[in-house]
Amino acid sequence: MDRRTFLATGSFGMVATLLPGAAGAAAAITTTPDDLFRRIDFVSDGLGLDPREYAARLHEVVARDGLAADYYSRGGVVEQLERSFARLLGKPAAMFVATGTLANHLAVRRLAGGDRRVLVQAESHLYNDSGDGAQALSGLNLVPLAAGQATLPLDQVQAWVERSRGGRVRNDVGAISIETPVRRLDHAMADFAELEQVSRYARAQGIGLHLDGARLFTLPLHSGRAVHEYTALFDTVYVSLWKHFNGASGAILAGSGEFIDGLFHERRMFGGALPAAWPSVALVADYAATFEADYARAWSAADALIERLQASGRFTARKLPGGTSRFFLSVAGVDPAAFAERVRRRGIVLAQPRPDTGELPLQVNATLLRTDPAELARRFMESLPEA
Repeated sequence: MDRRTFLATGSFGMVATLLPGAAGAAAAITTTPDDLFRRIDFVSDGLGLDPREYAARLHEVVARDGLAADYYSRGGVVEQLERSFARLLGKPAAMFVATGTLANHLAVRRLAGGDRRVLVQAESHLYNDSGDGAQALSGLNLVPLAAGQATLPLDQVQAWVERSRGGRVRNDVGAISIETPVRRLDHAMADFAELEQVSRYARAQGIGLHLDGARLFTLPLHSGRAVHEYTALFDTVYVSLWKHFNGASGAILAGSGEFIDGLFHERRMFGGALPAAWPSVALVADYAATFEADYARAWSAADALIERLQASGRFTARKLPGGTSRFFLSVAGVDPAAFAERVRRRGIVLAQPRPDTGELPLQVNATLLRTDPAELARRFMESLPEA
């Protein structure tokens, strides 16, 4: 490491907060200045940058670009990012939001308007992981459908729309929110043909349609459909800035100019106008520009790793039907938790095994590109206990 990078990690590192994608990595492997950007992280959606790594990259970007700061999440690099993501998502306008939870909430709140019933997937983040915020803070009624499924079928949507209109007290559906890929279903993706049908129906009925696309940019590799093909089906879309694009936090909410215009007032009302958002998003543009290509290369590396491991006869890999960024690995004749600890000592971070199956869930990301598949396979093999 050169002196400039070392100084950056020392100065920025003292004030860097723990990044959301780095929590597992930080607990598993402690980095020193000489170990930066070497960890292979099968837990994170992105690179899982720890505070030292994030500080080093932040120093590079600020020194290179002369970054323009925002003021209460408006202007500067935040405005540049909003324009960039509006283009990437094929929408006229976009707004930075501090969290994906707030982005989803603002979207369905505005789309629903006076019709307070919102249809959601039973497995969605909006329904399960937002503390009933839409209900408590905005008086919305979230109706969970399609339990255990990544796809929200049109027939269930139609049944609830008709039921809502035909009740003794009419209570129309104002919005539908669909998440894809679905984190709670191991990042499985919704069926695109069904999305098209729901979109046509919702528009014919005058119902707003929101896409929770936190991990949207993984979909093209697996579905063969471009990002714009997905977003064209929806009125609004949210994408995370930290999951794949290695921001410290943040999200983008995109839609029509009319939808986004003035929405920053509601963002501020909910406490979401950060006084200075630029440190959280300064890295995003670089990673967004190369994400789809890097992700495809990472899966090529993962497939090569899987082939080598399975050829040994000690490992079995399983991919999900309709899956995206995750596969599962079984290790024959070895306690999987003990194996995860042994491989950690060789610079590889694994999640804990599933208690019901003993399988290890592996998340595919660009850290796989830090070494070649043969070397990575060697580290896995060396982590097996001697017979």
